[in-house]
Amino acid sequence: MFKAVIEDIFYDPEWSEDATLPATDNDLLILTQQLLNQEVPTNVFFQAIAIAAYDGASAFRYANNYLAKVKQKNKRKNLLLFRKNWRKFEQN
Repeated sequence: MFKAVIEDIFYDPEWSEDATLPATDNDLLILTQQLLNQEVPTNVFFQAIAIAAYDGASAFRYANNYLAKVKQKNKRKNLLLFRKNWRKFEQN
């Protein structure tokens, strides 16, 4: 019981290490399909594959973050185009 109390006192989640596992062949296939469904630059694709060699979960997070940023950027772009077209329509 004494040992458990000491471990609880010194437990710090920032210092705890999670086990990182490289991506399996199946994970690499899923990651590749996910990135190829969108038009991504080759450097982003290769970076995701390089990350997957060391940590599969981080590679998926990297790919998802990139795709989310691209999606958000496209939404803003479409909104700006819609506003420009709407102003032209109002002037006619």
